[in-house]
Amino acid sequence: MILMLDIHVFRDAPDRIRADLAKRKMDDSIVSDILRMDEDWRGIKFEVDQLRKKRNSSARMIAAAKKSGDVDAVERTLEEVQSLGSAIEEMESKASSMMKKRDSLRMQVPNLLHEDVPIGENDEKNVEINRHGEPPDFGFDPRTHNEIIEKNGWVDLTRGAKVSGSRQYFLIGDLARLEMALQQYSTDFLTDRGYTLIQPPLMMNRKSYEGVTDLSDFENVMYGIDPDGYYLIATSEHPLTAMRMDEIIEPTELPIKLVGVSPCFRREVGAHGLSDRGIWRVHQFTKVEQVVICKPEDSWNYHKELLENAKSLWDNLGLHYRVVDICTGDMGTVASRKYDLEAWLPGAGEFKEVVSCSNCTDYQANRLKMRYRKSDGNESVHTLNSTAVATSRALVAIIEQYQTEDGVVRVPEVLIPLMRGVTELRSQK
Repeated sequence: MILMLDIHVFRDAPDRIRADLAKRKMDDSIVSDILRMDEDWRGIKFEVDQLRKKRNSSARMIAAAKKSGDVDAVERTLEEVQSLGSAIEEMESKASSMMKKRDSLRMQVPNLLHEDVPIGENDEKNVEINRHGEPPDFGFDPRTHNEIIEKNGWVDLTRGAKVSGSRQYFLIGDLARLEMALQQYSTDFLTDRGYTLIQPPLMMNRKSYEGVTDLSDFENVMYGIDPDGYYLIATSEHPLTAMRMDEIIEPTELPIKLVGVSPCFRREVGAHGLSDRGIWRVHQFTKVEQVVICKPEDSWNYHKELLENAKSLWDNLGLHYRVVDICTGDMGTVASRKYDLEAWLPGAGEFKEVVSCSNCTDYQANRLKMRYRKSDGNESVHTLNSTAVATSRALVAIIEQYQTEDGVVRVPEVLIPLMRGVTELRSQK
């Protein structure tokens, strides 16, 4: 685990961290270990500072001894300065080693949860907040998206696997055009709300990636590029958040509100259910992502804004979905609070996650050394992110909710102008 809480949280509010770990059903003894190592590190740093003061004083004595012509005093003091220099070097090495040990433990402590996060062991304890739209009433047994795309020839999974391996695909005809319409509509929707459009690089180096996610957990779902040491991005959230790393941001720049559009690459290893087939869980997909970098006191308002943006966009698509408050056992490492939007898939007969909306507070910014300027000392910013549309999953929701009995799929009204007036997806067969 690479990201970390600010060390001052451990020093000033250790009981808050212990209570937070208890919510997650995690051992809190690590807090005492970190505090003990931090105390040892500060003790060594104090000794180093005292040795430096003594060396500086001795250096001044050399100048005085030279001026008086006392050769013996000069030699004695030079020996003392050299001895002090060796002691300082040894103590600094010890301090560095102690700090690395302390921080290796800090990195194992997840972000502090918002006080209103529901308590629960797994995703079954996530709390449904509300539902939007009406579930479609077909009057027939709805098909799964996989059946519909196969019937109409809109996706070629077989040739995708031949060319690139399993869970790769070709989008064909009107479904490919619908995917592009989703990108255009969602980016227009967010730029109209004051978000700056960004197309990020599709590769990141390890240092940048360590600042935005827990690589010990996430690395197994990412594609590495060897021998160059880069990773294909799993979401544009990662490069957009990392782009201001190692910077002091002027307060007049905040908030920074971005909408990123990019292909995303994930291994998606492991066994998956029937509803994950087709184009639901794939290795490459396009995603439109919201990212906000802001002052700490503003982040919870922007968390609400990101969620409202996502809800409004999905409402405009005319899709039935629910909003879920993610519980402690399903939260992960980085977010302090997270909401999901889960779209209804009538063919599969279940709700499935299509949007994830997170406030990461200063957890990413601490590692990225991303701060904003203040008159009384620079402070870490807060970072937030939310899906707007992951296009492959949105296509699945549209296919299943807008299907007709004969296997035709209607186009959501707001996308028709971007489809050149096409109101139904035309079969490729």
